Amino acid sequence: MVLVPLARPVVPNDVPVAAAPDYAVLTTAYEEARGFLAGLGDRHVGVAADAATLRSLLGGALPEGQADPARVIAALSRTMDAGLLGTSTGRFFGWVIGGALPVGIAADWLASAWDQNAAAYATSPATSVMEETCGAWLKSLLGLPPGASFAFVTGCQMAHATALAAARHRLLADRGIDVEAVGLSGAPRLRSLTGQTRHESLLRAARLLGLGTQAIETLPCDEQSRLRLDALESALAGDDRPTIICLQAGDMNTGAFDPFAEACALARAARAWVHIDGAIGLWAAASPRLAHLMEGADQAHSWATDGHKWLNVPQDCGYVFIADTAAHRGAFAQATSFAHAVDATRRQLEWGPEWSRRARALPSYAVISSLGRQGIATMLDRSCDLARLLVEGLSRLDGVEVLAWPQINQALVRFLAAGGDHDALTDSVVEAVQAGGEAWFGSTTWRGMRAMRISVCDWRTTERDVARAVEAVRQAIPSAA
Repeated sequence: MVLVPLARPVVPNDVPVAAAPDYAVLTTAYEEARGFLAGLGDRHVGVAADAATLRSLLGGALPEGQADPARVIAALSRTMDAGLLGTSTGRFFGWVIGGALPVGIAADWLASAWDQNAAAYATSPATSVMEETCGAWLKSLLGLPPGASFAFVTGCQMAHATALAAARHRLLADRGIDVEAVGLSGAPRLRSLTGQTRHESLLRAARLLGLGTQAIETLPCDEQSRLRLDALESALAGDDRPTIICLQAGDMNTGAFDPFAEACALARAARAWVHIDGAIGLWAAASPRLAHLMEGADQAHSWATDGHKWLNVPQDCGYVFIADTAAHRGAFAQATSFAHAVDATRRQLEWGPEWSRRARALPSYAVISSLGRQGIATMLDRSCDLARLLVEGLSRLDGVEVLAWPQINQALVRFLAAGGDHDALTDSVVEAVQAGGEAWFGSTTWRGMRAMRISVCDWRTTERDVARAVEAVRQAIPSAA
């Protein structure tokens, strides 16, 4: 690959920026994007340039003059290419990242072209109604209460923050405290109970909301990484502090699901709020084959998941659902000087942390319209089958130990060193595979052991991709030993 600095053909400074829009730049973007997507099948999954090289290519002084837009886009595409990770190749099995379906990409382009502010019905009537419909579709797909409120947010991080803000509102309002007006000063301290394998995004949500990470109490999990009910019951006994219980649907390492029905029953008895982190696993409800894993999840108070993982829509798409609609709206709604009577319809800004934002629900609407319930279920089931096929292939290699077989699309393996330093060998194998570019796996620490994490989320992944990944690992083992 030839790396060249970003070119900026200069045009005269006396040409008004918007004098005569040249939409050829959109054709250029389409051609560059299509070329990129067409080459994903054999693309090196890693990156071709390090940080210093990328800074030399993309850095420099602020441009003084104008430049031809189409040539800027073409040059930008080719320069950025050197530093793009192949997350959409079908051979990326590291972090839980899906690959955007073409219909989702197309809808995302339209969202940018229309440039609507998706804050309320008044600012974009069609966007507001589209979100209403898409929210209802998602609740039906995910087996959630039809009357639950919802919001489209940037990702599961902000979905957690939104849900926990509603929980904070309800738990303190029940004690006579208007936290949105008076703040947390003088309020009883909230606590959050969660399993020891919880995702770090919950800690950030606690920080953002002023609860503090010390409010999070981690409880032991069983051998399958599920929250132990005896530990939860013991933590709730004799403690009347306002409590949020955070459960997992699809642990990021093992894909484990907490015992929802039993945990929700304990929570109701203790007047605690139950939030489900379903960044991956909430989608199990959309598959008849996997739906049993979500039994009892509909009894929770709030749920969070991502669209840019298993639904394979572009990035910047998360969903939050809240059964207590009054608490949800109470945490975010406020009077505005520009409110209009027509805003009696959906005002999106009353259900999430943002005011101005793009119509980020449009790709989800397009993907669901295109695939339907059956197509989504097929996509989910297929990735689970491919995850098992991948682990089965790895398990037949010398020195590979399977730590967690896929319950859904997540799994863990490690590599056994003759000298006993399994952690070092595991990290070395992962690094060698990444450097080789045929596949990309990530590493993690699980129960004190270093492991290679496997996540199959991309709709592009095929059996051939799986075979290539297994072969890449086989070749990496002797080079790392």
